[in-house]
Amino acid sequence: MKAIRITEAGRCEIVDIPDLEAPGADEVRLKVRRVGYCGSDLTSFRGLNPMVSYPRIPGHEIGATIDSLGTDVPEKWQIGQNVLVSPYTNDGECTACAAGRYNACRYNQTMGVQRDGALTEYINIPHEKLFTSEKLSLAEMALVEPLTVGFHAVSRSETTAHDTVMVFGCGTIGLGAIAGASARNARVLAVDIDDKKLALAKLCGANDTINSMKESLHDQLQVLTEGKGPQVMIEAVGLPKTFQTCVEEVCFAGRVVYIGYAKAPVDYETKLFVMKELDIRGSRNAMPEDFKAVIAHLEDGDFPTNSVITKTVSLEEAPAALAQWSENPGEITKIHVTLDT
Repeated sequence: MKAIRITEAGRCEIVDIPDLEAPGADEVRLKVRRVGYCGSDLTSFRGLNPMVSYPRIPGHEIGATIDSLGTDVPEKWQIGQNVLVSPYTNDGECTACAAGRYNACRYNQTMGVQRDGALTEYINIPHEKLFTSEKLSLAEMALVEPLTVGFHAVSRSETTAHDTVMVFGCGTIGLGAIAGASARNARVLAVDIDDKKLALAKLCGANDTINSMKESLHDQLQVLTEGKGPQVMIEAVGLPKTFQTCVEEVCFAGRVVYIGYAKAPVDYETKLFVMKELDIRGSRNAMPEDFKAVIAHLEDGDFPTNSVITKTVSLEEAPAALAQWSENPGEITKIHVTLDT
């Protein structure tokens, strides 16, 4: 069967790989129908993902159809059913798993990162990693996983309807945080340097937007929050400056949540941690309840799916699309690869 494989930094190609064995007793075999390219796929292609070894089949944003069932799969799963996948693993024994935070498992292996992903015709998946919806299209199903990462960050922030939430970065992950905070009826401020992305943020639920390249972020936040600063800052960019700014601009007794990895060491004025008595939290992957929340949000029909998916390409076009994204990252929000034949 055919697959997309990143063979080395800067090189992606279509390859033939062996057909799958029959699914194990607790597995289903999926006919992969849609896969979204993730930012981690882009960094893997660029040779900048420290968690990836080559060669690697990318892809963990999945819309698929059940093709066959293992002997111990519950009756709720049926051949022909459309599903999406939680692409993470957990060992069930590390300190994170013992605390019930399986998304942060010390030994997690995400599809397409530490192990091969879904950009191939068929995959075998444990049934407990499946989610479904009778209302969502395959394109929407393939959008669920990246949006869950932003929803999980909102959960980590404990956002309520009384909060003003500022989200740094309006890529897919940031848009998920915007939609997640909006779903909790918070006031949402979106910050980016691209007016097109800010317009998309509005469609996803942002109440106000700030182009930090054209305006003073500090001055605008002071105006929008009556000099207090936002209660919650969510960082979805991954730059030292944005890490610093979150601590500087969040209100006293505020919460800061980091999704992105800073690309270099961050110098902090640590007295702000204490003076403001800040809660500073990391956010990794997503929990099953985040998947359920995103599915419900998309089922409501208010999310601008067609605007977020920048382009859809065939399996044959997928290597070139990844290279083009690498050359012009600012022009793309989300690329979907369709494997329907």
